[in-house]
Amino acid sequence: MSERIWTAGLVIIGDEILSGRTQDKNVAQIAIWLNVQGIRLSEVRVVPDVQERIVAAVDAIRTGYDYCFTTGGIGPTHDDITVDAIAAALGVPVVVHPEARATLERYYETRGGLTEARLRMARVPEGADLIPNRMSGAPGIRAGNIFIMAGVPHITAGMLDALTGTLEGGKPVVSGTIGCWVAESEVADILRATEKAHAGVAIGSYPFFREGRVGANFVVRATDDAVVAACLADLTAQLEATGRDVTQGGI
Repeated sequence: MSERIWTAGLVIIGDEILSGRTQDKNVAQIAIWLNVQGIRLSEVRVVPDVQERIVAAVDAIRTGYDYCFTTGGIGPTHDDITVDAIAAALGVPVVVHPEARATLERYYETRGGLTEARLRMARVPEGADLIPNRMSGAPGIRAGNIFIMAGVPHITAGMLDALTGTLEGGKPVVSGTIGCWVAESEVADILRATEKAHAGVAIGSYPFFREGRVGANFVVRATDDAVVAACLADLTAQLEATGRDVTQGGI
């Protein structure tokens, strides 16, 4: 029986990402964090601050994978509509979470008080739990298998830290890399055959052009170090058998 693979999808929400005004940095940090939890990030969608688009993306991700993460759209302004959209996707009303309200009251006590705009950050889909946020007071939200997080990367990082070890997952993916001065098209058959010969392995090919030459790095991924090592050794031997030099660790 093959090992259960746990998966997640990410919905990045915000007009500023799509316009290019803000460059997303959350995909990489969430992917790395998920892998440590034994969960694979399988899909990423970027959607605007439009409720129907958020609902459609969240519905697809939450039903297609074990976990759905969202970033962005949970601030105090009128265009922060993520909570409303996810509540709509779940078919529940939006309520003010008493613990979130108390947290915000404490945080803003010396910062001008809890205004109506700031109180928006205490709104959650009914029945949701909170994800602690030590950075700026406003918490993240967990609603079933949906994790609603901030768009600001360092705040997202704090929320991920609070979630560490709380999600069910499998074995983290490990990897190893070799590099070769070769056009990937010339060794495509070798890559395909080697991947097929080693169960549980995925081989990624990453071509580059440097020093006037074409080359590629090949990354072997699996959930077992020994499996990765065996596949790398096999791939190295096959590439060397064609007269090519192989660089361990990549070029």
